[in-house]
Amino acid sequence: MTSIVLFGPPGAGKGTQAARITDSTGLPQVSTGDMLRAAVKNGTETGMAAKQYMDAGQLVPDSIIIDLIKERVLEKDAQNGLMFDGFPRTVPQAEALAEITEVSHVISIEVPDERIVERICGRYSCASCGAVYHDTFNPTSTEGVCDQCGS
Repeated sequence: MTSIVLFGPPGAGKGTQAARITDSTGLPQVSTGDMLRAAVKNGTETGMAAKQYMDAGQLVPDSIIIDLIKERVLEKDAQNGLMFDGFPRTVPQAEALAEITEVSHVISIEVPDERIVERICGRYSCASCGAVYHDTFNPTSTEGVCDQCGS
């Protein structure tokens, strides 16, 4: 089994690099942010538990995040491993991940602070599907229209 973890600050390019690794390895990409948004949208028990924290602008507790990951690693497409994008973020999450699955590679992405600020300042996402764009580096093909879902 090959499971890869990408670390780095917001704006470092974890999602971009995870997508590239996923394309070349076939490992499913796991983004806890995407998983949380989907769980809330689908009205799952875990999603509803997370929603109260998300709506209040608070971090979702480790226990909820870990439950999401436990569910994810049991899915059929995860049998050969996963590409973790920004997870784990805390020591308890790292300890839980070590109990849940074997991690074969850990990659730390380091980017100068000025570059991170530049990346974050132009970032926006689709309210419908969560696809992420940037004014300069990754704009939508048609202004105001999501390339992924057409919203």
